[in-house]
Amino acid sequence: MLNNFINSIRQCLFSKSNLRITKRSSSITLVGLLATIFATTSGASTADIINTINQRIKPEEPLKLWQLVDYYDVNHPVISRKGMVVSQKRIASEVGADILRQGGNAVDAAVAVGFALAVVLPRAGNLAGGGFMMVHLADKDKTIAIDYRETAPALAYKDVFLDKHGNPIVSKSLKTLSASGVPGTVAGLHYALENYGSMSWAEVIKPAKKLARKGIVVDDDMARFFYKEQMFLSRTLETCRVYLKENCQPYLAGDIFIQEDLANSLEYLQKQGKSGFYQGDIAKKLVAAMEQGGGLITAKDLADYTVKEEVPIRGTFRGYEILTMPPPSSGGVHLIQMLNMLETMDLEGVQQGSAAMIHLQAEIFKRAYADRSTFLGDPAFVKVPSDGLTSKKYAQALSKDIKPNKITPSSKIKAGKPNKYESPDTTHFSVMDAAGNVVSNTYTLNHNYGSGITIPGTGILLNNTMDDFSVKPGSPNSYGLIGGTANAIEANKRPLSSMTPTIVLKDGQPYIATGTPGGSKIITAVFQQLVNVLHFKMNIAEATIAPRVHHQWQPDILYVERNTSADTIDKLKTMGYTVEVSSSLGSLQSIMKHNGVFLGAADPRRPGAAAIAVDHIDE
Repeated sequence: MLNNFINSIRQCLFSKSNLRITKRSSSITLVGLLATIFATTSGASTADIINTINQRIKPEEPLKLWQLVDYYDVNHPVISRKGMVVSQKRIASEVGADILRQGGNAVDAAVAVGFALAVVLPRAGNLAGGGFMMVHLADKDKTIAIDYRETAPALAYKDVFLDKHGNPIVSKSLKTLSASGVPGTVAGLHYALENYGSMSWAEVIKPAKKLARKGIVVDDDMARFFYKEQMFLSRTLETCRVYLKENCQPYLAGDIFIQEDLANSLEYLQKQGKSGFYQGDIAKKLVAAMEQGGGLITAKDLADYTVKEEVPIRGTFRGYEILTMPPPSSGGVHLIQMLNMLETMDLEGVQQGSAAMIHLQAEIFKRAYADRSTFLGDPAFVKVPSDGLTSKKYAQALSKDIKPNKITPSSKIKAGKPNKYESPDTTHFSVMDAAGNVVSNTYTLNHNYGSGITIPGTGILLNNTMDDFSVKPGSPNSYGLIGGTANAIEANKRPLSSMTPTIVLKDGQPYIATGTPGGSKIITAVFQQLVNVLHFKMNIAEATIAPRVHHQWQPDILYVERNTSADTIDKLKTMGYTVEVSSSLGSLQSIMKHNGVFLGAADPRRPGAAAIAVDHIDE
């Protein structure tokens, strides 16, 4: 009888189907209670029964490969036990993994990936853009946020992109030298390496220089964008010379793309450090181009650029700790705000991907994006009520009028009153090392190939991030996002960004590193992935691949990916939603560390993305 009892307990508590929803600690407590009940009815002592149970149920062992691979899942992560690198391009991921194999840490690998992407993903990887980096430092048990966002030049002013009638000059904030903010990428990567890396600056740049010098094979994805943006890249002779073939013809799949100027710039940076970019020859060439072409950036702007190390925005969801980027990222604040709202809701019986779940998400999204348009900006210039926006109490107030079967029109949603308590062409990469260090990094040129203007003789494309400011408060930017006066243009100010590099902790230890490109859709993509993992208990690969939706308050449209089921779309339309099928929403590059095992997921929404294990497991 006792044997049958123990076998039944084991079957119930440790069967594969229950692994996702039970923990050994709670299981042992339950066993103790049941043993006490059994003792009172069998005559045996409780201690004897528990000793027998402990002998039968072995101490928990590290998960083996077969336990990590569940055939109920349709998609599976890459598995590693020594570290993982995930980025939008396999070559760049391999560069990072090789740095880890050489004994470098996660920061070393991340900086090397950042430089490599400037070569192999020139439309988004960059040296003259900017971004945000989240870093978890294992030896200090500390997570930091590094802000290397571009800044407005000192010559910038509120109406710099308006015509004499006060209307936005769209092309000026996107396709001219004036569209470029002071670049932060080189300074940001240098800051991370100098303060938290273990390898030399020259060592981590070396792989990117080699790729640029020897050339890379143009894949179909790169060829597609060269073809798509041929006219844009042909506008200036220098960009045509560097990024297109003779007579400004696009490179084709299978061609070898050599970037000699960029290789020379990388070699120069190896020798000169970041000063080569901000005070040296590259700086001089950039400033000369600005002076000749009516740009805004001066030598003083470059020399004065500073990286900021900040305290992350913190929140909790379902017992997990969420660490993400503070302003001028709007992503961190609103990610926490949206998770807080979802946590107030009764989700009993609500299934992942269902019309009911999508409706609740859309209602949450609308309220968060309404707040984004009003409250968010550079905290060095405006008071951002981050504590209020991310408070649980405020989330309850916002979500109290969300109905499970009724839409709130965007016209009825205004920015709330919190108390005092970007581009589809951005790119993200995540790194975890065996020592427990983590990097989650998102950086950008803003649009494909930024402004399309190359600094002469350097092979370096300039950003067009000035369009991320509210060129005219109340008017949408190129992503359709409406901004307010908090994000108005001012000299030396950093524009608001949706970039949301994020690290999740479980029991105080790194659990997930994630982020995505996608412009205004970044925040909602990260939110949905985290909900898929932390609430619906999906594996990191399935959570990444699952269909996504997006709503940003204005315009009042629910965007869905085309693999969303027809029945679900019909139900949403019946509820009253205006539904539009969108191109893919983001490209999450993510890592989960589960019981000491690294699980990597590269989003297939971007061809060529790859999760690379530092070690290789024999089948």
